[in-house]
Amino acid sequence: MFLIILLVVSVLLIVVSTSRYRFHPFLALLFVAVIFGLFSGMPLSSIAQSINEGFGNTLGSIGIVIIAGVIIGTFLEQSGGAYAMANRILKITGKKQVPLTMSIIGYFVSIPVFADSGFIILNPLNKALSKEAKISLAGSAEALALGLAVTHVLIPPTPGPIAAAGILEADLGMVILFGVITSIPVLLVGWLYSVRIGSRVYVDPNPEVTQEEITEKLKTAPSAFRSFIPILLPILLIVIKSVSEFPTAPFGSGNLQKVVGFIGEPVIALMIGILLSFTLPRKLDRDMLSTTGWVGKALQNAALIIMITGAGGAFGMVLRNSELATIMGDTLADLRIGIFLPFLMAAAIKSAQGSSTVALITTASLLAPMMASLGFESDVAKALVVLSIGAGSLVVSHANDSMFWIFTQMTGMEVKTGYRVHTQGTFYLGISAALVIWVISLIAL
Repeated sequence: MFLIILLVVSVLLIVVSTSRYRFHPFLALLFVAVIFGLFSGMPLSSIAQSINEGFGNTLGSIGIVIIAGVIIGTFLEQSGGAYAMANRILKITGKKQVPLTMSIIGYFVSIPVFADSGFIILNPLNKALSKEAKISLAGSAEALALGLAVTHVLIPPTPGPIAAAGILEADLGMVILFGVITSIPVLLVGWLYSVRIGSRVYVDPNPEVTQEEITEKLKTAPSAFRSFIPILLPILLIVIKSVSEFPTAPFGSGNLQKVVGFIGEPVIALMIGILLSFTLPRKLDRDMLSTTGWVGKALQNAALIIMITGAGGAFGMVLRNSELATIMGDTLADLRIGIFLPFLMAAAIKSAQGSSTVALITTASLLAPMMASLGFESDVAKALVVLSIGAGSLVVSHANDSMFWIFTQMTGMEVKTGYRVHTQGTFYLGISAALVIWVISLIAL
């Protein structure tokens, strides 16, 4: 009982220190790991060893993958590829279907680009399209925000799901496969909510750029096809590798299987994605690859996530090496709520401290020592746990979430209206994701 109380206090320390006192999550996770180790009675040498081992093992498996994903996203952003993708989707959906267009483009852009950044990148385009279609900005902006949120928490190579998969030792291809299956109905829920409920609130689009300026930007942007390839090809390669390892051996056991296994390794697949992203600028300048160029900017952005991820792994290893794993696993297993447990834990942490990525990493770190006790031992179970954590990290976006303020300030929406539109929307999105994952678990587990 003492260890369980100590865990609750530890989680509260992380939440309060990061949300109220604005401590960096990296420091909060590391210091709380030490505090938990000291008060749980672990040998001093074991505490230090656990922190080093957890930090190193976690980053050893996913550090390069996170960096690669951020580099791809930066080239997509800086080259204008995001605009080209949106323009292509708009031609398919039609000029009157702006919310649907923004949902879909947000879905794809947020795979390599952080949701916050994706909204900032696409908001001027969304305002211009909404003005031209003569619709309220509230509906189209919420469609964009929810579309970004779906893949931000459910589909690697977004850093949060990658980090959770690495901490839980889940097969990345399996996470992507089930993530795509889960995300499509959830995306539809977000779009329907935006059209039916979000658009009831009128907000003047008040565009920052004209249609002529957008047309001019598209002249130097890469084609939509070229923009999609660096995102989709690595995902496809990783999924194919997972399929190749099925017991039925669909690619045999010879050289073909070895080649598929090699190029489908997340590190190799994402490196291929990086090379493809280098084709997006009209002219690849050596400065873009320098420490002060696009690559340098991407590495600075990736460093923050890598530090938090490593600290989360360190915290998880301290928990794993204490007696807490057995005690908590047995206790939580008795609750018999199955795949909803990771969802509820992540939802509580997300709602309390605001960051979806921190919620993903913290919840995965808490669950890692208990996976066997909870019966989540198979590859499918581990993948669904990652997604359940992702679903929980959607619930809910409010005043402690940077995305909430970006959404309200960049749309000119009042805070109380933001609660009514965006906070409510993320609640429905998270609940729908949890239900879809539960249905999948009934079939797959």
